[in-house]
Parts: sequence; C-alpha cells; structure tokens
Amino acid sequence: MPAFAGESRPSARHGTLAPRTSQRWYTIGGMAVDLAGTITYLKDHAVEHGFHVHDERHFVETYTLRQSWEIDVHPGEACDGPLDLHLALDIDPRLLLKLEDLLEQTEGIPEDPEAEFLVSFFFNWALPPMAASPDLLVLAAELAGMGGVDLPIEVTTVDSFGAFADGEDRRLSLVGKLDISLVDLMFRQDAMCDVLDRVHTVSIFLVDQSPSWTG
Repeated sequence: MPAFAGESRPSARHGTLAPRTSQRWYTIGGMAVDLAGTITYLKDHAVEHGFHVHDERHFVETYTLRQSWEIDVHPGEACDGPLDLHLALDIDPRLLLKLEDLLEQTEGIPEDPEAEFLVSFFFNWALPPMAASPDLLVLAAELAGMGGVDLPIEVTTVDSFGAFADGEDRRLSLVGKLDISLVDLMFRQDAMCDVLDRVHTVSIFLVDQSPSWTG
C-alpha cells in the first residue's frame, strides 16, 4: 500500500531505508517502485563521475501517463562552457506496469535475463556555432573508440539561418544512446559506472577540441 510524507522507504540504491522523496511511491513485493528516487540517485552518481548537475525537468503526459526526465549537466572541469550536455530518459507506463507485476512475483531484486525492460537513455552534447567544421568521419571514428559498443554516438552538423545578413550558422550535434534495463537503472545503478566514465571522457575531448572548431 502507498506510503506518505514522513515515512521511510526502501531506497533504489541497495534496498536500505532512506527519506521519502516528494513523489508518491508504492511498495510492491516488498520493494519500492520509485522513479523520482532513481533519478535523484542517478544525479548523485553523475556527480561521483565528474559532472555538475545544473537543472532537471520532469514531464508526465496527461493522457498516456508517459514520463520523461531531462537533466542538464557539465563536466566539472568545464562548468562555464562551452559544452552543454543534456541527459534524457523516457519511460512507457506499460513497461512500468509490467515491472510492477514482476516485483509482485519476486522476492528480492529481480532479474531481467531476456532484456524485457529495456529503456533508452540519451546523452546529447552541444557546442556553440562553429567557424571551422571538423571532418565528421574522423570525428565519428574517434568518438566510437571512446564510446565503445555500449554507447554508440551519432555525429551530425546542423546548418541554419537567422537574419539573412547574419549568414549561415553551423552547429555540431552529438547523440549517444545507452539501452539499459529499467531493472538495472532502478536497482543496480552501478551498472552505469563505465558508461558515465565514457561520457565524461567524450565530454572532456569535446571541450579540448572546441577552440579549433568554434574559433
């Protein structure tokens, strides 16, 4: 049954007791389904891997109850720019209901051997307009070595025009995608340690290279 403000709850980290967050949570099969607590721990985890958290947005679709989180972070070494890093997670309510069913049938932390609870976690890097565009093929190969198989990174440039007299505005867009089980995201977030290290490595590489691109 639901718990209310002031009560303790099992945390998503290791099943220990922790203060309740502001969002309602439910105890199912002796465990907590607490997405808000999961995001809170994820932000703390990002800080442990060298990032500063600047902002967070949570959206819930009123009709479908689909939930999305957006988190703005920077590498601690470059908090004043020029790089922006945007983390995004989208969760289908049907997947969450399916997880609730699993927790009702499971004692302890559940397993997901068939990868039935995969969700996509996106890392979006952005830099200021470029004066000199890098070779995208070379850049994609360099980033592939940093991201590895678990974090493929898509590299694109976007050309736009504001006022006609201002000329062309070219920006570099990088999107990394991590497919991870919602079970691991909620109950085994140490599974993200390697990926967060890779994201930090990519971020610092982009910061170091940006002067030659942005002028």
